[in-house]
Amino acid sequence: MVKYKIIFDREACIGALSCNAVASKFWKISGDGKVDLKNAIFNKETGNYELIIDEKDFNQNKDAESVCPIYAIKIKKIK
Repeated sequence: MVKYKIIFDREACIGALSCNAVASKFWKISGDGKVDLKNAIFNKETGNYELIIDEKDFNQNKDAESVCPIYAIKIKKIK
């Protein structure tokens, strides 16, 4: 089964909330007006939040990546 990694630069997030609108299962609105990637792990080396997802969740999160106005969300295929 194919896996993907969501990479989220929370510091760059401007709180447009469009990712939450298309993929609320993964993106929740935080108290500071930005979003959080649910169940993500903070990568100290990159300063980004990361979450591994299955192929079944790819399209929903690809939509979230596409609607982010500042490209704070990246999705990469992993082996």
